Amino acid sequence: MRRRVLLLAGSALGLAGGVGFAAYSPVTVLNAFAPGAFTVKRNLAYRPGPRGRMDLYLPRQAQGAPLVVFFYGGSWQEGDKAMYRFVGAALAARGCMVAIPDYRLYPQVRFPEFLEDCAAAIDFARRLAPSAPLVLMGHSAGAYNAAMLALDAQFLAPHGLVPNRDLAGWLGLAGPYDFLPITDPALQRMFGSRAQWPRTQPINFVTPGAPPAFLAAGLADHTVDPGNSERLAAKLRAHGDAVELALYPGLDHRKLVGALSPYLTFLAPVLRDCIAFINKVAPSTR
Repeated sequence: MRRRVLLLAGSALGLAGGVGFAAYSPVTVLNAFAPGAFTVKRNLAYRPGPRGRMDLYLPRQAQGAPLVVFFYGGSWQEGDKAMYRFVGAALAARGCMVAIPDYRLYPQVRFPEFLEDCAAAIDFARRLAPSAPLVLMGHSAGAYNAAMLALDAQFLAPHGLVPNRDLAGWLGLAGPYDFLPITDPALQRMFGSRAQWPRTQPINFVTPGAPPAFLAAGLADHTVDPGNSERLAAKLRAHGDAVELALYPGLDHRKLVGALSPYLTFLAPVLRDCIAFINKVAPSTR
């Protein structure tokens, strides 16, 4: 069975091409065989509307476990929490509580409204586990969301949260953090006038005292330039902030997040490295 899963998922990842991650079959394969001892509370409402729901993955022993809020990618235009069951399962099986929220997408909303949704999701998840160390995590556009919420304090402030006080750390996988000029027409409409572009870039909000960061990128990524992660890591270090940078040879944009599945750890040690970082910044108190 394990060999069959490896062949199906690996083949599908290799054939994905330029299709959005949530739109193709390897997610179905990975979700169907997501292993581990965990339970799921589905469709918890953190805000009104169909995209104001989250799924919460709980390890066998949730008491004392860190809480990871994971934001998926999709160019802020597509994505669904159900497609990332394999992420919630992988992290929960390794001792994390994992909240995966949906959030409103373009064209329903534009910058910064999707970030405001993500901030509301964080606040809701925190209230479910108020004593748990809080960690943000995301892939692609979701990594951008995590970065903005960790680095620009204005989004968490309405919820009484302060990033360098209330976040144990954050992880960004293949995130766009420094992508000016914006050339894609849809992104131009999404992020507004050229005059406000600088305030849309996570790299412009780096200050001393930022929460610890883990930045990962695949060196074969032609969707989001790995230089985004390298430049942000360099700026964080220059300001004295704790940051780990992991660059994985041979991984493209989709294989990087796919490697979070226990069935695809042969691609690269992404899951191991993420868990090691989470355990370092938010050790279990069990």
